[in-house]
Amino acid sequence: MSNGQWYPPEWPARIRALASGELTAVVPRRAATVMLLRDDPPEAGTTGPAVHMLRRRTSMAFAGGAYAYPGGGVDPRDDDHLVGWAGPSLESWAARLGVDTAAEAQAVVCAAVRETYEEAGVLLAGPTADTVVSDTTGDDWEADREALVARELSFAEFLERRGLVLRSDLLAAWARWITPAFEPRRYDTWFFVAALPEGQRTRNASTEADRTVWIRPGDAADGYDRGELLMMPPTVATLRALRPYGTAGEALKAADSQNLAPVLAEARMEGDELVLTWPGHEEFTKHVPAGGPAPAGGGTDGEPA
Repeated sequence: MSNGQWYPPEWPARIRALASGELTAVVPRRAATVMLLRDDPPEAGTTGPAVHMLRRRTSMAFAGGAYAYPGGGVDPRDDDHLVGWAGPSLESWAARLGVDTAAEAQAVVCAAVRETYEEAGVLLAGPTADTVVSDTTGDDWEADREALVARELSFAEFLERRGLVLRSDLLAAWARWITPAFEPRRYDTWFFVAALPEGQRTRNASTEADRTVWIRPGDAADGYDRGELLMMPPTVATLRALRPYGTAGEALKAADSQNLAPVLAEARMEGDELVLTWPGHEEFTKHVPAGGPAPAGGGTDGEPA
């Protein structure tokens, strides 16, 4: 591990196996993750918004101990019928996300809002197009949240049953990263930015996290640079991109200018080394020994970073 970057020791062997045809790349599953921001009151004397992050349990097979944002895979059930919707049209969301249909766009945005609710207890939805639910702490809310986590209930069904409108105007797409082809768990992940709604509070509702924090993006990136906070390249890159903004509102306004071209790692041989790069993000370039046995079999599905 260099700095605080999560780097599995099996990567070199998997890269070599993929190049030789011994390993078949897994088709990436669509996913969404949300950088939830909040502004502290002026009397706090702080500068810039804080971002909500969780630390994945060290027992997790994928990125154990790494800091990340609430996120998870797209539920295909969330594109089977229209949900109550506020904000930009589904067609404009499809264009922004780079997907073919309005239904696909709805499913990706639903995943972002659902995962924020499942893992942080924050719900970007309300009874009308200009309101937001203020309290989701009751037993009936928790029962619904657990049903969503267990996939016993789709998010579209949850919104319909509750009579809620999804507030797509409260979040914006920021970046898109695709897990490298040699990884056993692959995701095509859209990163969103959103502001914590007034009256709502975060909590650690995720079974995959042992800790949650509110931290300024620059402080989190500095912790990574010092090797104190473990993170994956997409997390570090998005933290650095958020650093210049003084408020959550400024970051939301800046989202439209962010490049959503997918970032996909590339691997190549240079002499006795494997060189791993993320185009446009040179700081994550890795030179690793090419020795070691190749893994058997292909990849498996799992949870995204």
